[in-house]
Amino acid sequence: MPPRKNPVWLAPSLLSADPGALGDAVRAAEAAGADAFHVDVMDGHFVPNISFGPSWVAAIRRRTRLPLDIHLMIESPQKYLGSFAQAGGTTLVFHAEATDRPAEVAHSVRDLGVEVGVAIRPETPLAHVSPLLDRIDELIVMSVHPGFSGQTFLPEALPKVRAAREAIDREKLSVELSVDGGITVATARESVAAGATFLVCGNSAFVGKTVSENLVELRKATELGRRDRGEVR
Repeated sequence: MPPRKNPVWLAPSLLSADPGALGDAVRAAEAAGADAFHVDVMDGHFVPNISFGPSWVAAIRRRTRLPLDIHLMIESPQKYLGSFAQAGGTTLVFHAEATDRPAEVAHSVRDLGVEVGVAIRPETPLAHVSPLLDRIDELIVMSVHPGFSGQTFLPEALPKVRAAREAIDREKLSVELSVDGGITVATARESVAAGATFLVCGNSAFVGKTVSENLVELRKATELGRRDRGEVR
């Protein structure tokens, strides 16, 4: 990821944008101060839905220079890494549950010259990916069951976020700690207070008010979360 402008990054999830006006949504979110974009890739097998492929990622890349956080909710992710890297992904995030050899997949991503991320479902313990923390750039803690936008935040994700923050800090690692799913003003604050540095914002970015108004509210919530955590006064 490029140098940080904000201590907590907000990444609008394009799955929640109007697919018929995706370019407009990208431009509006970038103008409103988004730090990155989150792109959910679903194959209908690993999760019961189908979404963006490499051609969509390439089209998004042509419309923005912001980092693209590519969330591969797919089986056999190693087969498609090259396509998504070539399409313009900044970080390729694969699911730990989608492979028996996560360390090899992480190494393959690194060999492509892009950043490495790993995601875990709500039911997957942090211990499942702890050995990977020194090999990745981003850890996504899912706070909903992957596959659909608009779900309600699962509060049991917060202890996992706290434990991940403790592990990252203890080992002095430079790992983005992301929370994905059900992010609202309230859960953004709670997630940041627990130690998150990267929030995936779906409906909370694109639904209701304007993208600009939504991101302003979410940004304020992250500052309150940092205050709760004792990072600011």
